[in-house]
Amino acid sequence: MTILELSCENFIEHTFKEWSITIDLFDISAYDYELHEGFIAQHPVEPRDQSRLMVVEKSTGKLEHRRFYEILDYLKRGDVLVLNDTKVIPARLLGRKDRTGGKAEVLLVKPLDAGWEYWEAMVRPGRRLKTGDKIVIDSESLVLVLDRLTQGMRKVQIIGRDLPHNIIKKKGQVPLPPYINENDVALKSYQTVYARINGSIAAPTAGFHFTEELLKRLASAGIELAYVTLHVGPGTFRPVKAKDIRKHDMHREDYQLSPETAELINRAKEEGRRVIAVGTTVVRCLESSATKKGLVTPGRGSTELFIFPGYKFKIIDGMVTNFHLPKSTLLMLVSAFAGYELIMRAYREAIKERYRFYSFGDAMLII
Repeated sequence: MTILELSCENFIEHTFKEWSITIDLFDISAYDYELHEGFIAQHPVEPRDQSRLMVVEKSTGKLEHRRFYEILDYLKRGDVLVLNDTKVIPARLLGRKDRTGGKAEVLLVKPLDAGWEYWEAMVRPGRRLKTGDKIVIDSESLVLVLDRLTQGMRKVQIIGRDLPHNIIKKKGQVPLPPYINENDVALKSYQTVYARINGSIAAPTAGFHFTEELLKRLASAGIELAYVTLHVGPGTFRPVKAKDIRKHDMHREDYQLSPETAELINRAKEEGRRVIAVGTTVVRCLESSATKKGLVTPGRGSTELFIFPGYKFKIIDGMVTNFHLPKSTLLMLVSAFAGYELIMRAYREAIKERYRFYSFGDAMLII
């Protein structure tokens, strides 16, 4: 019986080297592990493709330790490598409450109009900011707090002498993940080399390992490069608080799949060639656009797809990903793809071999 079949029965018996335990894959505690703070990367290695790469072979359980630029050794001519070309915007606005002068913060999550005047946002201090309150950014711009939305979001309006786009560009800050200490290197590095479409509050970090030179080498080797756009929202960092992970609500994120990319992917699927996703955002985009026939549908859409063990993948055949936070939806997704036991063994091996974790950390290739 496979891991997937066992997980559908809710409980799995795993026998490791020294002990036997029973694990409920719907229990949040199954995705917990201890990690010393020193393992959390605060900036990427340079050049980026010199990061370490753990290769995880699903069919055999084999683990290999390489460098990321050696990923070419594991890709085949005709493989389709799909990347997320979203671009992180300076979505964090700092200011003071008009009424009291107290500090306040706005994290712009999703534009609600083409001019970027109205936004779905997170505000701090959330409970103290009322509808109609103003957060003063500077003498020429402010944020007006409007309606309450779902999942703790607020509707806000950007008001100023300049256009909202320009206010955000000039006054906003890049919203680094909470586990990265703010520094100049991190702020300058928190973007993929192929980022193109403005809209994310977080980067698709599996793409950090690619350099322009490596992308050229991949294309020269017959690897087809395709791009999708999924704007990453706060759900990336939102912890799963429910004991039963099936009760967790995913944040909705917008994506776009072009006809050209869909054609590349569908032709590969029909010809039996591999589709390899760079990052969990690409996985969610492709799986959300999948048809019953195992093809993808082009167009714009939004997804709140939550992938955890038991999910049957329709599109992807391989995945490039980083090492994720304990109890995160991202760790659950990779566990669904490679099998829980194999992923937990890979993480133990990564800690033993002192891999670098999280956004600026090392990479994993699952094939």
